[in-house]
Amino acid sequence: MKLNPAVPAFVDHLRRQLPPSCFREAAPHYLEEPRGRWSGQAGVVLAPATVEDVATAIRAAFTAGVGVVPYGGGTGLVGGQILPEGPAPVLLSLERMRAIRGVYPQENVMVAEAGTILSDIHDAAAAVDRLFPLSIAAKGSARIGGNLATNAGGVNVLRYGNARDLCLGLEAVLPNGEIWHGLKRLRKDNTGYDLKNLLIGSEGTLGVITAAALKLFPRPAGEGTALIVVPGPGAALDLLALARNHLGEGVSAFELMHRTGLDFLAETLPDLRQPFDAPPDWFVLIDVGLARGLDPAAALEDLFADAVQAGLVSDGMIAQSEAQRHQFWEVREQIPEANRRVGSISSHDISVPMGAIPEFIRRGGEVIARLGDFRVNCFGHLGDGNLHYNVFPPKGQSRDSYLDLREAIKRAVHDLVHRMGGSVSAEHGIGRLKVDDLERYGDPVKMSAMRAIKAALDPKRIMNPGAVLRQPAD
Repeated sequence: MKLNPAVPAFVDHLRRQLPPSCFREAAPHYLEEPRGRWSGQAGVVLAPATVEDVATAIRAAFTAGVGVVPYGGGTGLVGGQILPEGPAPVLLSLERMRAIRGVYPQENVMVAEAGTILSDIHDAAAAVDRLFPLSIAAKGSARIGGNLATNAGGVNVLRYGNARDLCLGLEAVLPNGEIWHGLKRLRKDNTGYDLKNLLIGSEGTLGVITAAALKLFPRPAGEGTALIVVPGPGAALDLLALARNHLGEGVSAFELMHRTGLDFLAETLPDLRQPFDAPPDWFVLIDVGLARGLDPAAALEDLFADAVQAGLVSDGMIAQSEAQRHQFWEVREQIPEANRRVGSISSHDISVPMGAIPEFIRRGGEVIARLGDFRVNCFGHLGDGNLHYNVFPPKGQSRDSYLDLREAIKRAVHDLVHRMGGSVSAEHGIGRLKVDDLERYGDPVKMSAMRAIKAALDPKRIMNPGAVLRQPAD
């Protein structure tokens, strides 16, 4: 079914149905995405304060056949939060729905509305001596509804899982405007199909998440962080296995980084304190959280000693204070910003089986070298097989001179990932950027099932049109 634009008559209808406070000017930030590849459009921008107002807006859009683009914090990297072409949609921002409806420390549960900023959820959990472990670089502006809609990953997946693993229940508005009251705090609920996990990761194409029941965890009594130099990715994998043998589930994060990341930090953020006098080719950041009575620094020292004996490490440093832990993490968390300032030709959020990571990095370098003289910054969450494999122009040159090679580079990297049994979207989602990739690499049976689900729940295809699944020409 062909969509209609949000014309003035439709907007006037909304104004009769919704409070004036729901309406926003189409400010530039609603129509931009972080990588600057597209500019969006909107016939009207709405910011409802209640789930009932969300339902009213979507019901009106469904009746009129007008597209709806859900908008969280605008931090997504695959263009899922904007609509660059086609009939002008309703842009539905969750920014006003930011109440924390309840915190239940005995249950280790928090109920928060979808517009709640991730760092505010962290603070609310800390206020009752609990932890909400989802953590990403954009935690100060990303909103939990968007985190769930994209099944966000981040640095703590190794221990706690993706956003999907941290959610017990949802409240959501479906494409026909009905409210699904699935906001349960239950850890066991086998009552038919799992609509919650269908909506999580659907990127707003099957409905709008308006609130969530989130899992909390006891805060580790002691935390420790180390930066450790390794000979290469293979040794890093062996070190991860050794760390888990030593510390079990106490390993919270295990991040692999390359010298190129340090070079980019020195080039673009010279005031950031570098951890090494002589930058190593490969190094890892290990973060641990241990129970009361255990000393994280001592545990990391024991791990380092055994790793030296096994020939897995050559140097390292263990944080001696909370300030130094922050400095170590600042190195990892500022690498994406350094990448942005340098300007990548093509960026790839990929995953392969963990044991295949060393081979992928080796073969990836060979593939890129055949295409030209490029710099590769490969870093990421080694503990869950997720790498950010980004290709940059030679030093001193601009990516603008190489944009004609972007598609060839992306295709070469993604073909290799696919041949090695990996995924071309590990944690960022499909959005609009990777619709072609999903069609090219997706299992045909899965694609058919996805289209059937979309048709059943959203027969008019109003929800985030063109994201994840291509919008039909008719």
